[in-house]
Amino acid sequence: MTEGNFVDYVKMHVSSGNGGKGSAHLHREKYIQKGGPDGGDGGRGGHVIIRGNSNLWTLIHLKFKRHIKAGHGAHGSSGRSTGADGEDAIIEVPLGTVVKDTETDKVLFEITEDGEEKIVAEGGKGGRGNWHFKSSTNQTPRYAQPGIPLEEKNITIELKVLADVGLVGFPNAGKSTLLSVLTSAKPKIADYEFTTLKPNLGIVKYRDFQSFVMADIPGIIEGAAEGKGLGYYFLRHIERNSILLFLIPADAKDIVAQYNILVDELRRYNPEMLDKERFVVISKSDMLDDELKCEISAVLDKDLECPYLFISSVAQQGLTQLKDTLWKLLNE
Repeated sequence: MTEGNFVDYVKMHVSSGNGGKGSAHLHREKYIQKGGPDGGDGGRGGHVIIRGNSNLWTLIHLKFKRHIKAGHGAHGSSGRSTGADGEDAIIEVPLGTVVKDTETDKVLFEITEDGEEKIVAEGGKGGRGNWHFKSSTNQTPRYAQPGIPLEEKNITIELKVLADVGLVGFPNAGKSTLLSVLTSAKPKIADYEFTTLKPNLGIVKYRDFQSFVMADIPGIIEGAAEGKGLGYYFLRHIERNSILLFLIPADAKDIVAQYNILVDELRRYNPEMLDKERFVVISKSDMLDDELKCEISAVLDKDLECPYLFISSVAQQGLTQLKDTLWKLLNE
């Protein structure tokens, strides 16, 4: 999937259908000039429904659909005939989609399962026909209920990528390179910051035909929680990951300091993200000799609060051990 095809944020206006009017018809046929009331009920207006679809990975199919309207319910008719219900409008979204009220920014619901359906705008109920209102004292009611009006709403649809492992790191830390080596994904890779502008997903193949999903998001910079860089906009994509894999390059001036900055940005964005399993990878470690690795390990053993591993995506060093470790963490 190219960057231009990845859409994870859409605003739209949705409106359900009006309920149909009940009929005030009075029964008439040959030899029966003054029959009783036989007006049918109006049909229900169509709902606007959000449905999960596991075959979708992006919201690009909704990019240019700014207005969604459901059908109106048909009016009731004679012979107690109920009007047809309005046609529902179904919006299919990827799993991991959050639907918000645009006006209040309140989360209405989340879609996490294939085929799961939620009504975002409810169709109006049809009005009751006049035969409901007949009684011993009112045998020919000449009135019926109108249908309930439609419901209109401005909604925001946000996609939060569902992945097992989320890559976290500063720009140019080697996240996209690692994803391209471990999976069949082909993210854009270059020797400058913010090469990645959209999240990338890849499936890591493991032993015995097993696999897990890894997500790469644009690099985080200090101040991302306040909106600096691209990090804040995409941090939501790692909210649902089981494991946060921190990538810090071996040539960083202070590996522990970089790790602490990244953790602090996640904490300021959403403190609950710190409850996730964390693992640190020292990337580009093919630049280090054994002596330097020992020196760095001594510092990390003392100051780093979570386990770590030296790897090199280009030299294919430590990748099997990394997959083994991630699989073990995912299945503990």
